[in-house]
Amino acid sequence: MNAPVEQSTTRTCSYMQFLLVAVLVLFGALTVAALAVDGIVGIFHAITFNWVSVQIFVDLVLAIGAIDVWLHRDARVRGRNPWPWVVASLVTGMFAPLIYLLVRSRED
Repeated sequence: MNAPVEQSTTRTCSYMQFLLVAVLVLFGALTVAALAVDGIVGIFHAITFNWVSVQIFVDLVLAIGAIDVWLHRDARVRGRNPWPWVVASLVTGMFAPLIYLLVRSRED
């Protein structure tokens, strides 16, 4: 009876890994395109363009902060050092949490 459950879990993990890799590749391509067209200065200009831009940026910072709280707790439960991931997310935004999820899914 355990074989179908294990097989279903394996398929779900493979699907999640595929989905995470696809999101990373697409998000990475978008980031490269944005940097190629507008550069890092363009990103900071977009953040401060108007109050709506500032609000969206603050919302994203708060979301990454909430994700970092979860990531910190999850890494500690798994016996991993969470700080490299938390610091990386402060520098790279969502890239670090997405990569953490990919690494984490391979451990399960």
